[in-house]
Amino acid sequence: MLRKIALFYYEGFRSMTVGRTLWAIILIKLAIMFLILKIFFFPATLRGMDDREKADFVTHELIQRKTHE
Repeated sequence: MLRKIALFYYEGFRSMTVGRTLWAIILIKLAIMFLILKIFFFPATLRGMDDREKADFVTHELIQRKTHE
């Protein structure tokens, strides 16, 4: 059963022409979203902290953001 499903997809992807270009575009967009955006917009502020420091930092940030609304 799994072999039939794998063969179905393998044959389908192998015989694609326009689909390969579309898949390439999709993969490039995913790489941009997850790699580049993560680097610039989501800095690793908790790196290097132990669990207790992380918990204190997150608690402090949540309380501060709630009181500044």
